[in-house]
Amino acid sequence: MSLVCENLSARRGDDLIFVNISFTLAAGEALVLTGRNGTGKSTLLRVVAGLLPPESGRSSAVFSDGREERPAREVSHYLGHRNGMKRELTVAENLSFWKTYLGDMETGRSLSVEDAAHAVDLADITHLPYGYLSAGQQRRFAMARLLVAHRPVWILDEPTAALDRRADAMFADLVSRHRSDGGIVVAATHHPLGLDEARGLEMTGFDLADEEHAA
Repeated sequence: MSLVCENLSARRGDDLIFVNISFTLAAGEALVLTGRNGTGKSTLLRVVAGLLPPESGRSSAVFSDGREERPAREVSHYLGHRNGMKRELTVAENLSFWKTYLGDMETGRSLSVEDAAHAVDLADITHLPYGYLSAGQQRRFAMARLLVAHRPVWILDEPTAALDRRADAMFADLVSRHRSDGGIVVAATHHPLGLDEARGLEMTGFDLADEEHAA
């Protein structure tokens, strides 16, 4: 499977943020977005994930036989600044909800709730309400959400911001394994995240947006 984004443009209010962003990522590849604040990194991630409508262009998943194409949102996990978990539910209840609600795609298999919690080194506290946990623990369980329902594309917006080095290393290993299994990663991050040999796309803002292109 490949992720194909063609001629994407987006607005914030009445203003264009970027135009004509295009890239293609094959299985196992990663793209890292860089650039100063306000140049559209988070907006581009949300457009690819289907959370914001593009002004123009499209983002699609093209499967290996070339005969099937789906919107990228149907094959993607998005991990943004918010964790997507209910504070009043236990960790296990939160992860079980996402596992049941999303289900697995036919391209791979997910982990059980218990195994996902083990993968983020927090297997002993899944019985606790999510809201009782520290900010770091909450973020690590948000990462576990990526593991309980298989999606080949991970879209990550500063996923390890404010976490310690141990958590950084743990998540880098998760990302590396995802890519080894043929997964695709698009990330805005200042940390490696296991993104060895990743391609780069510098977001410069609207003034130079028509010069930005990752083939």
